[in-house]
Amino acid sequence: MPPPRSPLSRLFTVLLAGLLAGLALAAAALPANLLLGYAATSAVGSYAALPEALRTPTTPQRSYLYANDGKTLITTFYDVNRTDVPLAEIAPVMREAIVAAEDRRFYSHGGTDLRGIARALVANVTGGGTEQGGSTLTMQYVRNVLKTDPNRTAEERAAATEQTVGRKLQEIRYATALEQRLSKDEILNRYLNIAYFGSGAYGIAAASQRYFAKSPAELTLPEAALLAGLVQSPDAYSPIDGDADAALARRAYVLDAMAATGRITAEQATAAQAEKVTLRPTQQPNGCTAVADGHDDWGFFCDYLRQWWLTQPAFGETVAEREQALRRGGYTVVTSLDPKLQQTAQEQATAVYGYDDKRALPIAAVQPGTGRVLAMAVNRHYGLDANPDGQTNHPNTVNPLISGGGGVDGYQAGSTFKLFTMLAALENGKQLATGFDAPSRLPTRYAAEGEASCGGKWCPANANPQWMDGYRTMWDGFGRSVNTYFVWLSEQVGPAKVVEMAQRLGITFRAEADAAFARDNAANWGSFTLGVAATTPLDLANAYATVAAEGTYCTPLPVVSVTAADGDKVDVGEPSCRRVLDADVARAATDAARCPVGQQTTYGQCDGGTATAVDTIVGRPVAGKTGSSEGAATETFVGFTPQVAVAGIAANPDDPGDAVGSAVQAKVITAVARTIRAAVDGQPVRDFTPPSRELAGEVHRPAPQPTPTPSPQETLPPDVLRWLNRARG
Repeated sequence: MPPPRSPLSRLFTVLLAGLLAGLALAAAALPANLLLGYAATSAVGSYAALPEALRTPTTPQRSYLYANDGKTLITTFYDVNRTDVPLAEIAPVMREAIVAAEDRRFYSHGGTDLRGIARALVANVTGGGTEQGGSTLTMQYVRNVLKTDPNRTAEERAAATEQTVGRKLQEIRYATALEQRLSKDEILNRYLNIAYFGSGAYGIAAASQRYFAKSPAELTLPEAALLAGLVQSPDAYSPIDGDADAALARRAYVLDAMAATGRITAEQATAAQAEKVTLRPTQQPNGCTAVADGHDDWGFFCDYLRQWWLTQPAFGETVAEREQALRRGGYTVVTSLDPKLQQTAQEQATAVYGYDDKRALPIAAVQPGTGRVLAMAVNRHYGLDANPDGQTNHPNTVNPLISGGGGVDGYQAGSTFKLFTMLAALENGKQLATGFDAPSRLPTRYAAEGEASCGGKWCPANANPQWMDGYRTMWDGFGRSVNTYFVWLSEQVGPAKVVEMAQRLGITFRAEADAAFARDNAANWGSFTLGVAATTPLDLANAYATVAAEGTYCTPLPVVSVTAADGDKVDVGEPSCRRVLDADVARAATDAARCPVGQQTTYGQCDGGTATAVDTIVGRPVAGKTGSSEGAATETFVGFTPQVAVAGIAANPDDPGDAVGSAVQAKVITAVARTIRAAVDGQPVRDFTPPSRELAGEVHRPAPQPTPTPSPQETLPPDVLRWLNRARG
């Protein structure tokens, strides 16, 4: 209901009505061009003086997120459900229906239909029936733009719909100015893209999808007439959540109007009126909790993309502006998500733990050389649905369990961090053949007390002395995950260099205790090589991807391309990469990383591994590393080929003290290996580049070793591990 008008406003309305009524009577005796000339000289302003929104439309539009195939829709983001389409993609019958319904003389007036305005004003002032608007399509377009322009204040937007003479005169001026510059088709196209059709659908593209699940080019005559009839009173007439009978009555009016104007025949109008309305209501997804049906696991990737988006200056100077750009900018985003790989990763994660299990297996896959994130899976539903009593984070959560942030620090990844020690040593002059007679326990220079102390010094131990002790090089030390060898190697180069290497490869310390230790006491963080700092599968996969790319680090990237509403590419889709390691150093580390997964190095130096099943599962050149944290609280495996790096960490996100147990390690290895296999399926087999002999060093064939005990555990003895956890602080 319009607000009450003051006596003065009503007086002006009466006077204007009289004036326009006189003009309407005079119009019968004057040529049409003379009448239009009068309107132009008496009421119009210049096109240049129009508000920017009328000259360059900035109507909010929803943004689309697609998978890396550019076709599979992940979700959309919007404040207003709208997508602009060119006039050529709107069925001709829809264009004719809206003209017949709203402005029969659209193609003959100059923006203002004086007879229609006069008739409406007289009827409204004298109370002669239903209130009428008398606005042309051009005037309605002006009003719609001004009331939705995001660059105007709330007061200015509200003023665009006020029932005042001043507002009506402004519409007349603006409409006539637009008609002097724009063609009728341009105005009609703009109108159809901004009009509200009810049930949350703005613009004909959204309305076609909302009511009939089809594009506007596919609309039939009865469908077009129904939609055209809605714009007069969208919420009241909506057949979905309004008055369906009123919608049908309005459709009949539109069909009669189309027949009266010769757009269709009377017979066509009668046949269309008799046709039953078949609605196919569809709701456009909005945001990460509304991803495609059956794919709520995509929500974790979607949320990661949104967080990335909010850091990109290309979308605005502030976080608020970037958020608004995502929801109103009409972007087409082709993401890096590989739906098939995501499905495999999700199947593997849920094969280890079910959705309702308190423990989780988050898995991330990254493309070396680009940093593009290909999959992010975990045995959780991404959503806000309530969980059963006592289950704080399962089966539903929106916490970033795979990527970290938002209160998620990550999980200890155990011996996977030995890679950073090996890289630091290689970079600082050590060779792969660097030997050390690794003892069962190794006294270090770091002060300690209690069970893990040897004469007041920290004394790390090998979990399986029979299998791990003895003369080791980087090759078999890494393959067998010998703790005392890598603690010794860390001492040789200095723990600070190991910590710096991890950070250089993208390991982020989200836990405050880890960040403080790295910042203030890295030189004494001897236990860092054993993976006591928290990390995430995404960080870990990308760090190993850097080695797979022979030392080229790429910032994790969730998109392939971003296209603005005007068709221009936004410069955010290209990888951001830089060399952080000498290529030969990365190749040498990769050579040693062939040992854990049951393959052989260039120089034949592998003689045992902790994840030998990977070779059989992947069936092509592959490298990787296992990791177990204190008391088997977490179990980790990260593997890579030249084309993909995948990491998975089994943990309890809600209770770090709840150990997943060493028995799950084999399942984690299998899950990650099968994900790698799916990622490279159909791709050419690529081998790793061998390291130089200079960096390999003086190689030798290993002496026969005692028969390995099955499935060697990497965890330290419980007493040592308890002390180690306390020592972190």
